[in-house]
Amino acid sequence: MLTVDFTRFPLAAGDRVLDLGCGAGRHAFECYRRGARVVALDQSAEEIREVAKWFAAMDEAGEAPPGATATAMEGDALALPFPDDSFDVVIISEVMEHIPDDKGVLAEMVRVLKPGGRIAVTVPRYGPEKVCWALSDAYHEVEGGHIRIYRGTELLARMRESGLRPYGTHHAHGLHAPYWWLKCAFGVDRDGENAALPVRAYHKLLVWDIMKRPLATRVAERALDPVIGKSFVAYATKPHLPTTAVK
Repeated sequence: MLTVDFTRFPLAAGDRVLDLGCGAGRHAFECYRRGARVVALDQSAEEIREVAKWFAAMDEAGEAPPGATATAMEGDALALPFPDDSFDVVIISEVMEHIPDDKGVLAEMVRVLKPGGRIAVTVPRYGPEKVCWALSDAYHEVEGGHIRIYRGTELLARMRESGLRPYGTHHAHGLHAPYWWLKCAFGVDRDGENAALPVRAYHKLLVWDIMKRPLATRVAERALDPVIGKSFVAYATKPHLPTTAVK
């Protein structure tokens, strides 16, 4: 389930991509399939081990084209272990709402992004996220949980302050917001067979949708995304520095 829309965020074979806070690796895997040279970075050693296993399996299965590469590594988003201007593309999806120093993270991403490079930032959308917080303290008051809710205009302003030039936005995962409202209402800690019946039923719907991608739910999600899309997605470029005239 991708949050970044690659029809709005073009990726070329051979692009060097950083998936920052990659989690389970969904965007990193898609970039690898598209022929990129991918670095998936996360602070969780467990997540990185799993992502590395999937990269190896994809390579063995021939899922990535010739020239594509993939590396999974642990790292700190506030101290990226890369030189300036290292990447053509940076993706940070559903991460910034967890980090106290979000301006520091933006500064690091801009530092390692090449001039003219592109960045995709996704965060929980303000309205649906406010509903989750109102329904359940346990949803966000956990170690490593969400510490802020962004308005779209606030995120775009911070991106501009960091030196980025936003060029597009949209919302995603309209079908998923009601699932999280149900989870918050019935208990976010109740999983699997312990979850309430409405939560289990809705989860089955989402799994069916992800696996089968039927036309009916695709149409429904396109209609719901602008209204209750769970994620806010922003795209930006890093401008080239002005050329200094030679005297």
